[in-house]
Amino acid sequence: MADPSLTSPTGTPLRSPNTSLTLSFPFLRERSRVWEEGKEQPLPRDLPSPLPTKRTRTYSATVRAQSGPVFKGVCKNFSRSQGHGFIRPSHGGEDIFVHISDIEGEYVPVEGDEVTYKVSRVPPKNLKVQAVEVKITHLNPGTKHETWSGQMISS
Repeated sequence: MADPSLTSPTGTPLRSPNTSLTLSFPFLRERSRVWEEGKEQPLPRDLPSPLPTKRTRTYSATVRAQSGPVFKGVCKNFSRSQGHGFIRPSHGGEDIFVHISDIEGEYVPVEGDEVTYKVSRVPPKNLKVQAVEVKITHLNPGTKHETWSGQMISS
């Protein structure tokens, strides 16, 4: 038990509880996300992407991207089902990531399509860039192109 000589500021003796203390919360915390108890945890594909999309990009990042220069490149690959792809810059260098929300125009890009784009830094460290305001300037001849509504067109 507690030392009988210890007292509270009001003069009552302090004693330790008979049972151990446990803290309970109405929810479980895992990293920074809050999971409700009793629900299944979401699958990795259901979790939000950490990459900034057109909808989640900050206003300042959007302004910086819009005021930047326009670059030319060729679509290296693009997966509509995964929602992203890569552009090979015409000036050389490392391939640039492109998110589905940053593609403007009627067609889904395919390998070999010529595109123009601007770049935006990818947080949190701002070391890499991603393509924004991507526009297809020339469709790759001899390939089938799909519109966003699903219609197939031969070029």
